[in-house]
Amino acid sequence: MSADFSIDALPPIPRPGRVLLTSPDHFRVEYVINPHMAGNVGDVDPSIARRQWDALKDTYERLGMEVNVLAGIPDLPDMVFCANQSLPYQTPGGELGVVLSRMHAAQRKPEVEHYERFFGSVGYEVQGLDPDLPGDFEGMGDAIWHPGRYLLWGGYGYRTDRQVYERFAEKLGFPVIALELTDPDFYHLDTCLCPIDEETALYYPGAFTDEGIAAIKAHFRRTIEAPEDDARERFACNAHSPDGEHVLIQAGSATTNDLLRAGGYEPVELDTSEFLKSGGSVFCMKLMYW
Repeated sequence: MSADFSIDALPPIPRPGRVLLTSPDHFRVEYVINPHMAGNVGDVDPSIARRQWDALKDTYERLGMEVNVLAGIPDLPDMVFCANQSLPYQTPGGELGVVLSRMHAAQRKPEVEHYERFFGSVGYEVQGLDPDLPGDFEGMGDAIWHPGRYLLWGGYGYRTDRQVYERFAEKLGFPVIALELTDPDFYHLDTCLCPIDEETALYYPGAFTDEGIAAIKAHFRRTIEAPEDDARERFACNAHSPDGEHVLIQAGSATTNDLLRAGGYEPVELDTSEFLKSGGSVFCMKLMYW
């Protein structure tokens, strides 16, 4: 769990090239489990949500990603946010595995079994959290791989408990840098930290402790700071770069997009406004795997 090491000293791993999406057939806001859902119960337009999801899928395909779709399930409206139910991994030796989540909210716990079956069907070693380990874990909502290196960034404080990362480091050998989240609007790490490539991350400093900010700056040679309005209102840091060149991001994040262009990246604006009503955008809506 120590952050006292050089990124260059960590084993390289390839970037994942496959994308899992979950169809939005049953997506809606029917309860409140994060601050962004408040006031939006019953307010999702299914036809607009479908068009927005289709545009996301088309974008990944256009960028050359292999896209697979898992069908959404009735009465699991948040299953469309498929970053949350698991953590796929590839070891430096090439072994493929996935750690299943233990969802914090009771409404979302039944989602996990559907991802368990999916990864079992594609040859991954599937494992859950140890029964003796207390606390919750919400997959790649809070656990994000450093691009190209065997290093996990782990957010905790709202949906995931810190001791989960301690067990990962102990049992599975994942090097982990744990970051405490301090603002309930940024309840998952993927809402406030977007690694773009091995050297660069987009992030919102207001979501972290001073120690967390120092760790991010120590291990990314370049950091891009999203302004508060883009981060809080438009989920700009819930962006995703599948290739270290393009950054898929909520439309209208003008200042952040200018900063990305100045850094040599190509923002790809997508409208995820229906999904923002439930507290998620691009990164939440997909799961990268090998």
